[in-house]
Amino acid sequence: MARNKTQQRPPSLQQRATLTEIAAQLKLSTATVSKVLNGKPDVSPATRDKVQAVLEEMNYRKNRSAAAPLIDVVLERLDNVWGLEVITGVERAARDRQLGVVITETLGVSDAPSFWVDACLERNPIGVILVLSNPAQDAAQRLSSRGIPYVLLDPSGDPNPNVPSIKADNWGGGLAATRHLLALGHTHIGVITGRSTMLCSQARLAGHLAALAARGIPADDSLIKEGDFTTVCGRELALQLLDQDHRPTAIVAGNDLEAMGVYDAAHILHLRIPDDLSVVGFDDVQTSAYMGPSLTTIRQPIREMSSEAVNMLLRRHEQDLPSANLTFPTELIIRGSTASPYNG
Repeated sequence: MARNKTQQRPPSLQQRATLTEIAAQLKLSTATVSKVLNGKPDVSPATRDKVQAVLEEMNYRKNRSAAAPLIDVVLERLDNVWGLEVITGVERAARDRQLGVVITETLGVSDAPSFWVDACLERNPIGVILVLSNPAQDAAQRLSSRGIPYVLLDPSGDPNPNVPSIKADNWGGGLAATRHLLALGHTHIGVITGRSTMLCSQARLAGHLAALAARGIPADDSLIKEGDFTTVCGRELALQLLDQDHRPTAIVAGNDLEAMGVYDAAHILHLRIPDDLSVVGFDDVQTSAYMGPSLTTIRQPIREMSSEAVNMLLRRHEQDLPSANLTFPTELIIRGSTASPYNG
């Protein structure tokens, strides 16, 4: 008896047929669907959304070619010590695993069309670490379509809960900084925040206000200045705070760079730290211990967070998906810039 044999399509024909079916279903050309699948840029966001939704619904994935032994790091700026701490943490973890690191500086335009994506797709790295910024929707879809995982490090906005992210306990850090000053006897405390649109800035300020509220001290808007995490801004806003008739006896800075600006303002006004003014920073970058006097600050384990971002990418690359969000504890580091308020 003759046996019926089911003739199997070669894998390449199966793939072409599937793309053709998807294109027909969406009333698009096969070339357009292929562009979405391969992360090409010349597709409108609306069309990309439609194609990506159907690809996900059908669980269609392009077989990814072998990834290059690289980690891509995308961050806003390289010209500050915080960014250098991030790079150090990433590089050390990558070196331990014999991986290279490619760094892209966006110069603050990370929300614009993601110019770095084309080069990233060409390199085909193990994954991407996005520092501070959430990826534009188009960039995220293009990375996903090529199977390139990404991790958000200290995201500035509200991250997608389905995307792995790493941050510090900013609220707890803000709380600890102000509690320390309250314990020393300060009650009139100035604050210089980061940009109000950034989650870390919001959380640090909320922690500060919670510490005041616990002591029954009402918030005073005249003591809160919105900054941008730079030294220049820290200096200018500290001068405004210290120019008030009833000037603060202490200032909590949004980060160590702003605290450096507060030091500069105190020098301009001939105020002694900590005798006339106590100062607390946030981050504990390397230079904070060598300021004069050494800076009391909240330690954010930047290098450890950056190293864990590499580990997350490797786990995602190996399909062992990690917990979506990690929060690292912060720690108060008491040095020479804080003391009881001067009553002389």
